[in-house]
Parts: sequence; structure tokens; C-alpha cells
Amino acid sequence: MTGGVLIPLLQTVVTSATPLLFAALGELVAERSGVLNLGVEGMMLAGAVFGFAVMTATGSDTLALLAAAAAGTTLALLFGVLALTLAASQVATGLALTIFGTGLSTLIGARYTGRTVPPLPRLDVPGLSELPVIGPLLFRYDAMVYLSVASAFAIGWFLRRTRGGMVLRAVGESDVSAHSIGHPVIRIRYLAVLFGGAMAGLGGAYLSLAYTPLWAEQMTAGRGWIALALVVFAAWRPGRALMGAYLFGGITVLQLYLQGSGLVAIPTQILAMVPYIATIVVLTVISSASARSRLSAPACLGKTFRVAT
Repeated sequence: MTGGVLIPLLQTVVTSATPLLFAALGELVAERSGVLNLGVEGMMLAGAVFGFAVMTATGSDTLALLAAAAAGTTLALLFGVLALTLAASQVATGLALTIFGTGLSTLIGARYTGRTVPPLPRLDVPGLSELPVIGPLLFRYDAMVYLSVASAFAIGWFLRRTRGGMVLRAVGESDVSAHSIGHPVIRIRYLAVLFGGAMAGLGGAYLSLAYTPLWAEQMTAGRGWIALALVVFAAWRPGRALMGAYLFGGITVLQLYLQGSGLVAIPTQILAMVPYIATIVVLTVISSASARSRLSAPACLGKTFRVAT
């Protein structure tokens, strides 16, 4: 593999990892508050289609990204009403949200199928973008790539160094205890879930506005589920989520490269399965009770909280 191939390949790994990182970070915050939202795939699709629709109508990158975040937040709010206010099963509600988001995106996106938009502009840093090797690897991406990395560090700082982050973690570890000392458990979980929806929406929008700047039905192709596995793989730590997103992004790009290069005599169908096989393996390995304990999963994850009357 020559340098002329390696650098574009690594650049593709970065862009492939970006939507995973957005979605995983949002879900990580929700899960640290004790909420398991399996609707990430649906929220990503909603963000992808609404972002693309607004971009097509207005030509504004900013408005498109805001619309995508709003779409993801709206679906997250629906989840919150059902799972937090009405105390419905979080697992069932999350699965229903994915089905709803998939159907909604198909309905709204029918008129946009096959259409393209200009990709998000790249930020060229004068003097740095022209550096050999380092320039194209670090300084030739759109703003969303840098925002995703900055978000990982910001969320890590928030969870570990701020009072708000400690309260959120306390709610996820022992909601009853947090409630007994006066913390509004439901309100905190709502905010965490809404943040997760906005991040999933941005992750979906990155697919339709930058990674492949077009709309195609179910274009997330299971990335929402990979993001869910990535949260557990990262042991609910933003720094590990950052590394895991690039690892899974690399696996995705590698199988595409192997399919196109013909270097290995493996059927393309098997190569296409590699990212999802990796996801299943990760979830299988960490599914045991002992593994969950070592990974320090939030103690109240997925448990319904009701205020005693």
C-alpha cells in the first residue's frame, strides 16, 4: 500500500468514524444517567433526512445541522415521554423509536432519493494544511470532524470535573439516593436523553451532508446499533469511545478497501459483514455479569424510576 493510497484511506477512516462518534457520545451521556435508549438508529435517520431536506431547501449548512439536531431531539423527547414520564419499558420504547424513525425517514425522504447536495466545506488551515503527510491527515476536514473530537474531550471533562457531571453520574448509579437528597432525577434524565437525541441527529446529518452527500433510504446501515455497542465497548468513557469509533471506522473502511482492491479471495458479502460481526463479538464478550462489573456499567441502566407518592 503506497503513501498515495494510505493517506486517503486514513482520511476516510476519520470521516467514517465521525457519525459513529457523535451517536456514541450522545448515547453514552444518556446511559450514564441510567437511561438505555435503543432508538439511536431511528434518531440518526431522522437527523439525516431532515438535515438533507433543509440543506436542499435553503443551501445553509448551519440550518441543516440545526434541523438535524432538532429532529433527533424531537424523537428523543418522544422516547422520554414514554419511558420516563409514563414509565414504559425502555427497551421496547427504544426499539419502537428505531422502527418509527426508519419509517418516518423513508416517508419524508422519498422525494429526495438519489439527489445530492454540496458536501460540508473543508477547513483549510493556512500553513498547516500544506504540510506533507501531517497536513492532509490532521488539517483538511470539515468542522464536524473537529467538533466530534472536541465533544469527546468536553464530555469527559464535564462528567469527571463538574458538579453537573457528578450529579448525572450519581443519578445513573443510584436514582433513589439521588432523589432522596433533592436531585430531580427525571429532569436530569430528560436532559441527558435530549442531548443524546441531538448528537444522534448530528451523526445522521453527517452521513447525508458530508460522508456521502446524498439521501438514500436507510443510509445509516446499522451504524446506530454499532454506536450502541461502542458505548459498552468504551466502558462508558468518552476517551475510549473516541478510540473505539476510529477502530470501528477503520474496520468499515478496511472491508470496503479489500472489496475494491481484490487483494483477498473472500466473497464481498462476507467482507461487508465484518463491522457487524465485530459488533456482535464485542457485545457477546462483555455480556456476562462479571464483564459488566469490570466495565463499571451504570447500576441503574435501563431501570424504571418512579417517584414515591
